Amino acid sequence: MRPGPRAAWRRPLVEGEEPDARFTLANERTFLAWTRTALALVVAALALEAARELVLPGTAGRVLVVATLGVAATVAVQGCVHWRAVEAALRSGRPLPRAAPVWLVVYLVVAAVGAAASLVLGG
Repeated sequence: MRPGPRAAWRRPLVEGEEPDARFTLANERTFLAWTRTALALVVAALALEAARELVLPGTAGRVLVVATLGVAATVAVQGCVHWRAVEAALRSGRPLPRAAPVWLVVYLVVAAVGAAASLVLGG
């Protein structure tokens, strides 16, 4: 008899030994931080869209909104990929993978600060 769809949720994503719960929970907290960052970027994109005609009218504003949504999606996917890689490393006893590309968020924040500064200084 073939297992039902619920059986897939009970299987571990990665085979191996059960890691120390502290490390697993720390990995989950990091994943949730990436998820919060992605959600904050979605909210920022929605705010930009709501005020687009005031902030940056025309095609440039639309491109900025779409780019922000793209970065949000990238951050969400990267957070999931990194969580799974760390989980696999913990279960198999391998070294942890390199850190997720935080530069992506850093560049976005720097761009947001620059845009905010230009709005404040320009108007």
